[in-house]
Amino acid sequence: MNPAIADLFAQLTHGVYVVGVAAGDRRNVFTAAWVMQVSFDPPMLALAINPAHSSYLLLERGRGFSVNVLAADRLDLARHCGQPASADKLAALAWRPAPSGAPILDAASAWFECRLDGSVAAGDHRVVTATVVGGAVQRTGAEPLLYRATGALDGSAALYPDAFPAR
Repeated sequence: MNPAIADLFAQLTHGVYVVGVAAGDRRNVFTAAWVMQVSFDPPMLALAINPAHSSYLLLERGRGFSVNVLAADRLDLARHCGQPASADKLAALAWRPAPSGAPILDAASAWFECRLDGSVAAGDHRVVTATVVGGAVQRTGAEPLLYRATGALDGSAALYPDAFPAR
């Protein structure tokens, strides 16, 4: 792990989100920072997820997901939802299912419901694209939680390589 590489990537700004997935009667939520809008018409989002993550299978089988936007004062929620999938994270949260079954958190400042369109390999992750089929702002004026404000919460600094690839 090279701290300089981790510090460099910390300069990219992006939010922290709780992604909800569902397939059949199984549901889970996890934190994600690599979410972005990729189209206006139709409205689309992209999400990067490690295919080894237990929720990837739920996302693939359920063919959709929710993106719950966290407010800047909800680091506790990011921490809670970032626990291993073996924890029943939804048991302690107020939530409701989107039409797809994906969890929408009552504490989110906004949410999107997304229908999976496709995915491509991207290093140790897959980038999935999805059409936004629903959503709402639940807390008007809330500032979003930025990934940089979470510090070392997710331990990702240890995942960077020791050096950049050869040119």
